[in-house]
Amino acid sequence: MEDKCWINIYPPFNHNEMEALSQKLEVPIDFMLDSLDVNERSRFEREDNAELIVLNAPIKTEGDPNHDALYITAPIGIISVGDIIITISSFQNPIIDYFLKKNLKDFDPIKQKDFVLRIFDKTIYYFLVYLKKINHLRNQYQKELYDSSRNDELLKMMNLQKSLVYFATTLRDNEQLIKRIQRTDFIHVRDNEDLSDFLDDIIIDNSQAREMADIYNNILNGTLDTFASIISNNLNNVMKRLTSVTIVLMVPTLVASFYGMNVSLPFADSPHAYILSIVVSILFSLIVVYFFRRNRIF
Repeated sequence: MEDKCWINIYPPFNHNEMEALSQKLEVPIDFMLDSLDVNERSRFEREDNAELIVLNAPIKTEGDPNHDALYITAPIGIISVGDIIITISSFQNPIIDYFLKKNLKDFDPIKQKDFVLRIFDKTIYYFLVYLKKINHLRNQYQKELYDSSRNDELLKMMNLQKSLVYFATTLRDNEQLIKRIQRTDFIHVRDNEDLSDFLDDIIIDNSQAREMADIYNNILNGTLDTFASIISNNLNNVMKRLTSVTIVLMVPTLVASFYGMNVSLPFADSPHAYILSIVVSILFSLIVVYFFRRNRIF
């Protein structure tokens, strides 16, 4: 660790090391632990010389058996103490990876205000990217549903719906957080016109992402409701056809039951009794079928 450096903390975690770092930098240990809580809401806090911003970001969980949703959100803690900035998250995330892996010529973590705003901006960028992917998957699953009688596509769409609920809720919280930061000038950018304009743009982009999440969520809800109605209607049609077929088949069974009685019956002594019973059964069945077809029951 050096002066004017950026410290990033990724899992797996060692509590003793975090506590030692907390004591060395005089950062409250709660700042670090709160940033690891997946249920922590977006907020900011100041204690002594340390400042904390908790920003929730999108995380892709593909292949993770612990999560049904394709995307979830998890907090990123941004801690500023003196000339050192710390980022900490319970998941490896694309936002921090972008600054770690990309060779950005104009990026300098020493410029803490610019760095914080860049994290905000890149968080919104990945929200938008994942929202477009979710919408593309929705269209794909919807086309598959037309030709599929299984529930797999419906379950996949429900998982997408969970992701959209996470996104819509998080973007709403993030928007409130960024507006409070702007109103209170928590990161001290009001006197810098470029950074102030950058913050205004971030608020507009976040609002756009939130509206996209709400729109996609409403579309997905409507799609699921429509297919639920279609499935219910198809089930009713199948049951109606099966009932109609049962009634048609019951007619020859009824005729055969009458002529199977051990009593005196019309035409019982006729040599053509068997053929006659078959003809009568078919005739009555055709009458029932005609009645059903006329009333559009078949």
